Amino acid sequence: MPARRAPTARQVRLGTELRRLREAAGLKATEAASLLGANSVQMSQIESGIAGVSEQRVRRLAANYACADDELIDALAAMAIDRTRGWWEEYRGILPAAYQDLAELDHHARFRHDVAVIHVPGLFQTEAYARALFAYMNPEFPESELALRVEHRMKRRVVIDGPDPIPYETVIHEAALRIKVGGRAASRDQLNRILEMSDADHITVQVIPFAVDDFAGAGSTMVHLGGAVPRLDTVVRDAPHGTAFVDSEAQLEHFRKLFRRVKDGALPPQQSRDLIHQLLKEL
Repeated sequence: MPARRAPTARQVRLGTELRRLREAAGLKATEAASLLGANSVQMSQIESGIAGVSEQRVRRLAANYACADDELIDALAAMAIDRTRGWWEEYRGILPAAYQDLAELDHHARFRHDVAVIHVPGLFQTEAYARALFAYMNPEFPESELALRVEHRMKRRVVIDGPDPIPYETVIHEAALRIKVGGRAASRDQLNRILEMSDADHITVQVIPFAVDDFAGAGSTMVHLGGAVPRLDTVVRDAPHGTAFVDSEAQLEHFRKLFRRVKDGALPPQQSRDLIHQLLKEL
């Protein structure tokens, strides 16, 4: 297959998982390449996501790596033949690659868990809130750049309010609900939006009040996206110079435990709704 100039995060992940299987089997890249009648350069391109790989080759490699996890193999094979070109493709080359990668991850996720401490989760944001947030964080942006980012963020909401929504759990700190991004009227609309979405059966909203003891945060905004199998989960974190995708087994387990701890310290859903109603009255 021809080399790609800019592989997506999902394509890179497939290559990463194939490399991990090879390393677990104790094989060198040259040895794995020989199984496919390829060379070490071609194998490196496959494992970095620069070159595609067929379903047949994925299964051949897995068999030679003595991988006995049939669900994982099936999931990797499905990733290899996936040719989905979703709505996010229209933004390729216009917005930074992370925007498309996040939308693609959302599309393929089996579930999503968010922890938000400073800002309302992106999937809940109203257009006014998102616009005010982007404008504040990037004051040099012209209207055309703001409009693209807001439009993209509104379209990403399809994963929880579209025709085939995924299960969604979010834990929001009271600070994020009180900060008046966009002013008082925008904040009121934003809180009403959260209440409206929390009525859905597939959505769970819990709030961490200021009064709770023993809460030290989650480090930064955290998004946990469920893969076809747990090993293919992805955690997305804010990083100093952009977005960081976390996918090592040890780190994934760490963030699963962290989410459970944050969730256990939050108010139950109904009490969370009561608190949001109280905040609305204060506005």
